[in-house]
Amino acid sequence: MKKYFAELVGTFILVLFGCGTAVVAGDKVGILGIAFAFGLSLIGAAYGIGPISGCHINPAVSLGVFVAGRMTVKDMLGYWVGQFLGGILAAGVLYAIATGVGGGYNVAVSGLGQDGWGAGYQGGYSVTSAILFEFVATLIFVIVILGSTQKSAPAGFAGLAIGITLVVIHIFGIHITGVSVNPARSLGPALFAGGKAMEQVWLFLLVPSLGGIAAGLLFRTKALEA
Repeated sequence: MKKYFAELVGTFILVLFGCGTAVVAGDKVGILGIAFAFGLSLIGAAYGIGPISGCHINPAVSLGVFVAGRMTVKDMLGYWVGQFLGGILAAGVLYAIATGVGGGYNVAVSGLGQDGWGAGYQGGYSVTSAILFEFVATLIFVIVILGSTQKSAPAGFAGLAIGITLVVIHIFGIHITGVSVNPARSLGPALFAGGKAMEQVWLFLLVPSLGGIAAGLLFRTKALEA
C-alpha cells in the first residue's frame, strides 16, 4: 500500500503544480514556464517518492513497465488507482484555489488545464495531429523512462533525464493538445472542467496507453534493452 500511496502523492504533485501553473500563471510565464513546471514537478517527485515506488505517476508509464516485464499486474492496478486518485485530488484542490480569485473564476470558460484539440483549443490542431503527437510523445517518454532506469544505466540520474524530457515534450506539444502523455493528468482536470473536456478525454486515456505499450514492447523484445 505504501507504493500505491506514494504514486498518489507523486501524481498529486505533478498535476497540482503543472496544471496549476497553466491556470494561475500561464498568461505570465507562457509555454516555457508551464513546460518547466511539469518537468520540475516530476523531478521533485522522482527524488521524493522514487525510492518507494519508482515514481511512475502516470498510468501509461506503469503499463509500459508492466509490458516490459518489470512489474506484476497487481502492482500495475494498484499504481493506477493511486495515480488516478492523485490526479483527481489535485484537480479538486486546484479548482478550489482557482475559484477563490477576486471577481470569480469560470472553469467552464477558462478551463482547469485540461487537454484537448480542435477549434477553440490552443492552436486548433486536428484530432489526427492530437493522436499522432500523443502517441509519439508518450512512446519517446516511456522509452526514456525504461532506458534510464534499467540496471546498466547510470545510477541517480534517471529523475533528471525524465524530467528534462517532459519539459521538451511540453515545449513542443502544449500548442497541439496541452500535452497529456499521462491519462491521470488528463482525467482529473477534465472531470472538473466538464463539457468538451470530458467529451475529448477518451483520446488522452487511450492514445498515451498505446504509446506506453509500444515502448514496453521494445524493451520486452530486447530491441532497446541493454
